[in-house]
Amino acid sequence: MSQTVLQRPALVLNRNWQPIHVATVARALVMLYSGTVRVVDPDDFQTYDWADWSLLNPFETEQRVRAVTFELRIPEVVVLARYGGMPGSHVPFSRRNIYKRDHHTCQYCGAQPPIEELTIDHVVPRSRGGISSWENCALACLACNASKADRTLQQAGMRLLQQPKRPRWRPLYSWHSKPIKSWRRFLGEAYWNVTLQQE
Repeated sequence: MSQTVLQRPALVLNRNWQPIHVATVARALVMLYSGTVRVVDPDDFQTYDWADWSLLNPFETEQRVRAVTFELRIPEVVVLARYGGMPGSHVPFSRRNIYKRDHHTCQYCGAQPPIEELTIDHVVPRSRGGISSWENCALACLACNASKADRTLQQAGMRLLQQPKRPRWRPLYSWHSKPIKSWRRFLGEAYWNVTLQQE
């Protein structure tokens, strides 16, 4: 089996068909085999259990998982087969996720410079007891970061465009690559367009 194929993303939906997680293909196949999920065909929304899915032949042009005696189509979307099968997801605090939360936009002036001209600013500076957290970190362009320096917002005479806070989980925060096209019908058009702009 190709390690690359097994590490591809698979969107996990809850019983209400809302996105709740992004798993690897390898994990999705384990959950499918154990009966935790069913594969969703994004074209007609038909669902498949392991027995049904393992009988489908991969299309000639699509990647596949090869086993000793058969080949499997790659699941791209799966839905939980029962309630309580997957814990709720949270957004890990990370540099990459701050960029995503703030839409690659300076939270002081609204500029969207190239990524190398953005930095993470501590609203309450670390020298004044500020910590690295969702509520105290915001993106800043180099000019705004230099202007604020090691001062509070009040001292610098600056204001944030929006108060930084922990984001609600969305598939955007779970995968490094662009979402797969088959996810589009489950994520919503507005979300899909924002996701593509940010990746």
